[in-house]
Amino acid sequence: MSQHFDPRLPRLVLMFVLAVVTSASVCSAQTSHGGKIFGGYFEEWNVKYAGYNIADVQKSGIADQLTHLIYAFGNVTPTVPATCTIADPVAAYQNAKVPSVNGKPYTSPLYGNFGAIQQLKRLHPRLKVLISLGGQAGNVAGFVSSAATPKGRATLASSCIDMFVKGNIAPGIIAPGLFDGFNLDWEFPGPADKQNFTALLAEFRRELDSLGKTTGKKYVLTFDSPANPRQYVNIDLKAAAAQVDFLTIDGYDYAAPSENQTNEASSLYDTLADPLYAEGRYIDATVKAYLHAGVPPAKYTMGLPLYAVGWSGVSKANHGLYQKASAPSAVPLANGSGLCPNWDKATALPGCDTVLTPGFATYSTVENLMTKPGYTVWYDSARVGATLYDASSGTFYTYDNPAAVAVKTAYIKKHKLGGAYVWALNCDDQKASLTKAIAAGLR
Repeated sequence: MSQHFDPRLPRLVLMFVLAVVTSASVCSAQTSHGGKIFGGYFEEWNVKYAGYNIADVQKSGIADQLTHLIYAFGNVTPTVPATCTIADPVAAYQNAKVPSVNGKPYTSPLYGNFGAIQQLKRLHPRLKVLISLGGQAGNVAGFVSSAATPKGRATLASSCIDMFVKGNIAPGIIAPGLFDGFNLDWEFPGPADKQNFTALLAEFRRELDSLGKTTGKKYVLTFDSPANPRQYVNIDLKAAAAQVDFLTIDGYDYAAPSENQTNEASSLYDTLADPLYAEGRYIDATVKAYLHAGVPPAKYTMGLPLYAVGWSGVSKANHGLYQKASAPSAVPLANGSGLCPNWDKATALPGCDTVLTPGFATYSTVENLMTKPGYTVWYDSARVGATLYDASSGTFYTYDNPAAVAVKTAYIKKHKLGGAYVWALNCDDQKASLTKAIAAGLR
């Protein structure tokens, strides 16, 4: 869901060893996933309303499970040529009150999330931290203009590397090695951008490799790629994949709350029961299309959402699945006790689901809704996905539960895919239960 708002075995036993850290110099070893990639997106803007910080990545125990932490987002200016900028300087490096990761004070002048990332990396030196560039629609113009010319590509790549990898954050604030590379999230190239997109990736790859010759480091380059055939047709997938270490490929939003019929938003397979059968709205179709296009399986990382997609005005037939809907589901309270009042105000009241958007709910909220009278959970073993339905309000949600992620991670291993990633870490519960279930499945 890249700012896109990312849900989606019964035998699953969550085995997790929490490293006990006594000082900033003590390093814990990353859990092995058999060579699989396991990434997690961190939303910069959710340090405000959701109160989710880098310290929570450590506190939940998930930091030791991830191979890559992906920070969303760095901005790309609409200027010609475009350059990289920091979306929210206060959240990124100015907020001195952000919770410490290791219990020790931050070192002036770097505070905020970036200071916390430095602490996290000292505890987990094998964890790669990437910054995702783009995401928001406002960054598209900068990508389009920069990718169109050699000068534009070189200017953008060097600007982003200087700021985020070399660490020239702001005047007087230098943090070399803060990020280990990039996740380009251009949403999404158009028909005229097909070759330019590959050329932009090649320029980033060239400049990162050149820097690596002087630092002795191998820098990571990835890009986010869509599940929608009408969008990925505008990417030369084989050529683009050749420039990067891996792709983060959306495995969600196959159904949208704006549609007037419920469906599963992150199903693994299709069935004849689906009214949209054969439209390719399922993960297996996306995987086959990418591999057929020449993307190596080892570079395919499957996106799994930690949020639910929902509708209201839904009848109880078939557990609410494939039924007409009158509107997106209302924003619920995070504890599942009711609906969020004034969710659309500039300052939302405390206690609302932190996505704060009709038609979506975090997995944490879904867990709470499951315990409320009237809500019924159903698991679709054919398509691989869970649903939640409340007959009294006609509310329907589709999401992933531990059973679904167990099947999906088994699929990843069976097909020798590169791994998985989640959107987004703050949507899970405080113990990172669903994220840890995915990590367990990849082992």
